[in-house]
Amino acid sequence: MPGTARRADRPADRLPARAGSRYGNRPTMKDVAARAGVGLKTVSRVVNGEPGVTPDTERRVQEAIEALGFRRNDSARVLRKGRTASIGLILEDLADPFYGPLSRAVEEVARAHGALLINGSSAEDPEREQELALALCARRVDGLVVIPAGDDHRYLEPEIRAGVATVFVDRPAGRIDADVVLSDNFGGARDGVAHLIAHGHRRIGFIGDMPRIHTAAERLRGYRAAMEEAGIPVAESWMSLGVTDPERVRRAAEEMLSGPEPVTAVFTGNNRVTVTVIRVLAEQPHPVALVGFDDIELADLLQPGVTVVAQDAAALGRTAAERLFRQLDGTFLTPERIELPTRLVMRGSGELPPAR
Repeated sequence: MPGTARRADRPADRLPARAGSRYGNRPTMKDVAARAGVGLKTVSRVVNGEPGVTPDTERRVQEAIEALGFRRNDSARVLRKGRTASIGLILEDLADPFYGPLSRAVEEVARAHGALLINGSSAEDPEREQELALALCARRVDGLVVIPAGDDHRYLEPEIRAGVATVFVDRPAGRIDADVVLSDNFGGARDGVAHLIAHGHRRIGFIGDMPRIHTAAERLRGYRAAMEEAGIPVAESWMSLGVTDPERVRRAAEEMLSGPEPVTAVFTGNNRVTVTVIRVLAEQPHPVALVGFDDIELADLLQPGVTVVAQDAAALGRTAAERLFRQLDGTFLTPERIELPTRLVMRGSGELPPAR
């Protein structure tokens, strides 16, 4: 109908192509300049806090900024300077409570340097770790703090040569020279097992994580060293390494605690293993001593309290981040291995004598 055609031709009835989308239409400095009736350079001066703008003009620009909801594009600004003021953190598992204080410490150091922290999880998958690391590099992060899942990090060599500062935490990098910040996993485990031996135990079980993981291997080595130093032969049935799935850990603990000569004490290789073993020990007819590597929440409220080898996750993150920003500040640093001490926290479970 002629009337309908005339309505469709009216400008008010024709919408811009982007108007149907709720996203992506952020106001620009051009929009602010048009609303305030000033030039782009004037808006730029106001946004960046530069002099040369009269109070009245600055007020009009600020009113336009507020009305439009304009936000400065920091990415574009810092890219012009060659830095993005952001760093990446690659964790093993965002849900693991151990990584909470570590991540927070990295974030606090980044914030003190005016940088944004972007983090993600590798889920203990080397391919996912590589994919995530390269994705962060593609987004031009200035540096990476990596808890490695894989054992070959040569894929990062071009990025490091291009200036991406890189520090590894908790486990060393594989097949490249790079900074690493570790806990004394070997010494901590040896001290924890020696503590059980000092309280009369000879049949001590070890339940740990996957043997390919650096921390698991080092803690097993510490266990073996303490037993060897005490002259105690280790039976193969006393050791179990594998996934930290509760079903696997439960099965391993129950096997060690059964038979004619069950273990009288257990040393657990990380916090997730410890939690499952506590549940198993609660079902046993006789008390079984326990020392765990990593502290756990409410460990002091259990009966008995859980004796642990505690590592300082926050110190790991803080040390790694400070090292990273020293690299970014232009300080030439030879790649270094920094090892932080652990401490034995005695609460009762590790001080139980053998029940039989």
